[in-house]
Amino acid sequence: MLDSIQAIARNGLRYPTSEFDKERYERLLDLTTKTYSELLSVPEEVVREKFVDEIGHITAKVGTDAAIFNESGEILLMERSDGSGWCLPCGFVEPNETPVEGIIREAREETGLDIKVNQLVGVFTRKPSATMGVHTTVSIVHLCEAVSGQLKTSHEGHALKYWAIDDMKNWHATHEIIARAAYKMWNSKKIIPAVSA
Repeated sequence: MLDSIQAIARNGLRYPTSEFDKERYERLLDLTTKTYSELLSVPEEVVREKFVDEIGHITAKVGTDAAIFNESGEILLMERSDGSGWCLPCGFVEPNETPVEGIIREAREETGLDIKVNQLVGVFTRKPSATMGVHTTVSIVHLCEAVSGQLKTSHEGHALKYWAIDDMKNWHATHEIIARAAYKMWNSKKIIPAVSA
């Protein structure tokens, strides 16, 4: 609900119809900023800055993730530099980029691997919370395979390793759910073409 209120406030500030409406939207944004600050234990000015940095119509963040398995059915995971656990290679889709183009770029940046995108696993939604941050994220996850390159960490990760899913105990955000859905698909070997648009 809080995410909806702050989106209404930010959209209203983008398209105000009067000075009175602008004041109301500012007040809503102040209230949601204060509440997020308290829930996340982050200073109000940091939360406000993140909100104000966004321009245009506020929508969910669009992420893209690569589920890359080795022949033993272990999934490639990255230990994140921010200390939030292990995740699939992932990132946000950039302007003028498809989810497939985005995950090919992210995989190369985060792992050093060139990948082939084989199949759409699914679309997953992560809603905001005290542990997940202030934005709703929609992640488009693909089953991928490494075609060339050598594993190499970037500034975003401390380590890269193929893991048996049941052996990983320190998952980032909702990545365990994504990994298990991808494993089920990988294990079935049923290949459906990736969505490129």
